[in-house]
Amino acid sequence: MAVNVTNRKPNNKKRIRSHARNTTNSTQNLNLQVFRKKDGTKVRISTKEKRTLLKNEKAA
Repeated sequence: MAVNVTNRKPNNKKRIRSHARNTTNSTQNLNLQVFRKKDGTKVRISTKEKRTLLKNEKAA
């Protein structure tokens, strides 16, 4: 079972849709994926964090 590691939250904003400036609330959720670390544990992190981890591993 994967464990949630991220501290990030969904993006909440108001969407303006018409000339009359009617607004509705919209939520954009995170793209969470299961990632296996080098020690074999599975964690659930966002793709932005996953890309950063992989990029730092390449540089090191």
